[in-house]
Amino acid sequence: MNFKGTLPTLILEALAAEPSYGYRIAQGIKERSQGVLDFKEGTLYPALHKLENEGQVESYETVENGRSRRCYRITKAGRAVLAKDRAKWRELSRAVTMILGEA
Repeated sequence: MNFKGTLPTLILEALAAEPSYGYRIAQGIKERSQGVLDFKEGTLYPALHKLENEGQVESYETVENGRSRRCYRITKAGRAVLAKDRAKWRELSRAVTMILGEA
């Protein structure tokens, strides 16, 4: 299955809890999905940049363990989009479950 279209929502969800950097965001998604969702840098960073261009996340530089990192945090606009996406996902999930049953 292709979950590419869900990546922006998953990124916003990851950032809703706390600001983070790309690798940690990807690892968090992978861990929370028990390894089912494993987005690589080539997919993750373009999605982050698009979210930033749309004003849903903002980035800033930080230093962690002597290493410079670009961190991202969700914006107010991003939280609004996330709330809508959550509602859409619940509706879609219920509809698919009705069709497929408790597979």
